[in-house]
Amino acid sequence: MELSAVMSRASQAAVDVVRGTDPGQFQGRTPCPEMDVRALVNHLIFWTGDRGHAAGLKLPVPGPPDGVADDHDFTGVPGWCEAYAARSAATAAVWSDDRAWTGETGMTGGGLMPAPFIGGIVLGEWLLHGWDLAVATGQKLNIDDETAAVLFHDVAGKADMARQYGMYGPEVQVAPDAPLLDRALGLAGRDPQWRP
Repeated sequence: MELSAVMSRASQAAVDVVRGTDPGQFQGRTPCPEMDVRALVNHLIFWTGDRGHAAGLKLPVPGPPDGVADDHDFTGVPGWCEAYAARSAATAAVWSDDRAWTGETGMTGGGLMPAPFIGGIVLGEWLLHGWDLAVATGQKLNIDDETAAVLFHDVAGKADMARQYGMYGPEVQVAPDAPLLDRALGLAGRDPQWRP
């Protein structure tokens, strides 16, 4: 199955977790030691909202003064959750079109990379960080087997390079017969058994 076929599902899974996050949990720990729950929510919004959308359309990376920086607090704006749901759905719609996966694009302003690599990053933001947020807030990331399989194959194909760039932590050993989501988490440096 192609990544483009699961982008809307991945977006919805992440949005469901964001919607299920109580602002009273914002100071809580997450599997990402450098981020509390609020920072993780903001990270998801930043990378899978306007930046992910622009990357799919191969537009210039939005940034100051026309956009926001990665330390922006989206959660401080009334209606932030539903605004994110709309932005995430728009990003998914762009990446569900096969044209998004051709050529090169970028999300950081630091150069272009093959569009399939960037699309995989967007998928991982929704699902890996979606899982981070879910486990940190006592929820479950609900994805089907096909989506888990697509994530696993994408993570497995880029894990070594992603570790070199600091995108993934050191691999966490997971049983070879574990569910594909758990195996993807382990490859991306996450312990599927992590709890706050």
